[in-house]
Amino acid sequence: MKKRMIVGNWKMNPITLEEAKRLFKSIKRVAEKLKSVTVVVCPPYIYIPALLNTRSEFQISIGAQDIYFEGQGSFTGEVSALMLKDLGVGYVIIGHSERREMGETDESVAKKVQALFELGMCPILCIGEKIRDDSGSHLEFLKNQIKNSLNKVSKKHIGKLIIAYEPVWAIGAKKAMEPENIYEMSIFIRKVLVDMYGYDEAVSTPVLYGGAVNFRNATEIFSKGQIDGLLVGRESVNSTGFAELLKAVDVS
Repeated sequence: MKKRMIVGNWKMNPITLEEAKRLFKSIKRVAEKLKSVTVVVCPPYIYIPALLNTRSEFQISIGAQDIYFEGQGSFTGEVSALMLKDLGVGYVIIGHSERREMGETDESVAKKVQALFELGMCPILCIGEKIRDDSGSHLEFLKNQIKNSLNKVSKKHIGKLIIAYEPVWAIGAKKAMEPENIYEMSIFIRKVLVDMYGYDEAVSTPVLYGGAVNFRNATEIFSKGQIDGLLVGRESVNSTGFAELLKAVDVS
């Protein structure tokens, strides 16, 4: 059975390194006992080196929340994929809606995805519509977002791609998207990938869901939504809730 993937996006949390260490330690204790779940924690850049030194190599991975697409140079405040790879980071969230809201374009997302592939790293490509309508225009929006964000990616690299479907309207909401609708969207995403790269590549690409995920709804999202994993935001910095979520989705 393919392992389920749970990615915790800590965003700009917690405030101190000591808090980050305590949170990570609590997650690691649970991750070490999981049989069918791969855990990736994406903390702020500043905490990555300290957490890498305390991780369990095969039970929990450290990811990052973004990169800059250039390897090095005069880019004040930016962090490159080369720098993260040198630290031992293997996963990077790319194109999160909060980054897109700050002006990130599909073009820059495509450059970042390609930069990661060239280094053998795994991009967690975030896609998602702002609104959902009866006319289906959100489907055309998603199709274009996927195609534009992957327009520099060749078939030989697609094997390391992870897609995280996060409808923008569900992020931070009180209720997640209905699992049956998540399932429909995962089918649509794979159809777009089939058209771009072929059937085998599409079905082997993990599709995650994100948006108002917590330990109470995670199991149903997996069972009815038929997805490969979850991208978890606010619940990932709740040590008790995230631990319960991990245990709930760990199936034999």
